[in-house]
Amino acid sequence: MMRIEALTHHGMGRAEDGTLVPRSLPGEKVELREDGSPRVIEPAPERVAPPCRHYGACGGCAVQHASDPFVAEWKAGIVRRALQAQGLEAAIAGVETSPPDSRRRARLAGRRTKKGAIVGFHARASHTLIETPDCRLLLSSLKAALPALEAITMLAASRKGEVGLTVTDSPQGPDVAVETDRALTQDLREELGRLVQAHGLSRLTWGTEPVAMEEGPAQRFGTASVVPPPGAFLQATRQGEAALLACVQVSVGDAARVVDLFAGCGTFTLPLAARAEVHAVEGEAAMLAALDRGWRGAQGLKRVSTEARDLFRRPLLPHELQRYDAAVMDPPRAGAAAQVQALAEARVPVIAAVSCNPASFARDAKVLIEAGYAMAPITVVDQFRWSSHVELATSFRLNG
Repeated sequence: MMRIEALTHHGMGRAEDGTLVPRSLPGEKVELREDGSPRVIEPAPERVAPPCRHYGACGGCAVQHASDPFVAEWKAGIVRRALQAQGLEAAIAGVETSPPDSRRRARLAGRRTKKGAIVGFHARASHTLIETPDCRLLLSSLKAALPALEAITMLAASRKGEVGLTVTDSPQGPDVAVETDRALTQDLREELGRLVQAHGLSRLTWGTEPVAMEEGPAQRFGTASVVPPPGAFLQATRQGEAALLACVQVSVGDAARVVDLFAGCGTFTLPLAARAEVHAVEGEAAMLAALDRGWRGAQGLKRVSTEARDLFRRPLLPHELQRYDAAVMDPPRAGAAAQVQALAEARVPVIAAVSCNPASFARDAKVLIEAGYAMAPITVVDQFRWSSHVELATSFRLNG
């Protein structure tokens, strides 16, 4: 028997002797079964019944056994500890948690079987594939697409291998990207085309090659309608995107000229263009092309310019940044060390910062604070409900 002392940032309970115990909570007494799962002897007050019937087998979620208030405070604590590791303190303005059944994009796996195919998530720390037809993460439209994904798996997977299936919700129907080694023949292309029509998919991409598109799978960014390229980054839930966008808009305020760094397909660029001229910088030219088409098709937006540029290798330099009243920055998990240094040297008055990695955010925040910026309270955004993933948004303003 052991007592759980803390919950790690990966959602594992840590016992007094350092043993990591899945699906346990601080304060609980547990015994480990032979398979490593805990038998809870004394449950914590924060323990709840998992809302999803697949939770016992599926590895897609880590903390469904914990109450919502506990999870929110745990995620806020992950941010606080990341900042403390850099010698920083910050107030938490709040935690915005996306509701169940709200994920609009997910990467599933598919495998052929003797009887057909299964599609789902892997078991925790395992290659075993678990069917999850009643998953409490996904939008109902994504769950309704499971028969289509099973049919695609039958065509894409070998009897021994798996295929990756990324499915994204759109008003025009599910947008599906398939990761497979199977060659795309003309006969296969025709069969996939019939599958797209039969299942009402908006687009099907095979590896990097578009196979069929009934109607462009559009996403709404402000008043603009954008058809992202296959596999392009998209915020996981509409509620999470709205929370991040609200923070960015408040931070930017009435700035007349804004630069959006790591702009993607225009999640922040296009809504901000309702009030400001925006220069969107992104490493992927295809995403910028989609952003530009969306801007040109929208009404009433101010000028939006685009620049394809690898901001890790070629960050915007201080003299290029000094023309802007505000900057928006939403880098990948690695953060943006070189770009942050240039922003600090340029002394851009306001920086709206969005991050999906508290550790790299804290490192970058330290650079800005040491350069004379003050950090606003942080909003924690939990789009990946019941997981250990944490996102956040805040702003930095020059003192004085």
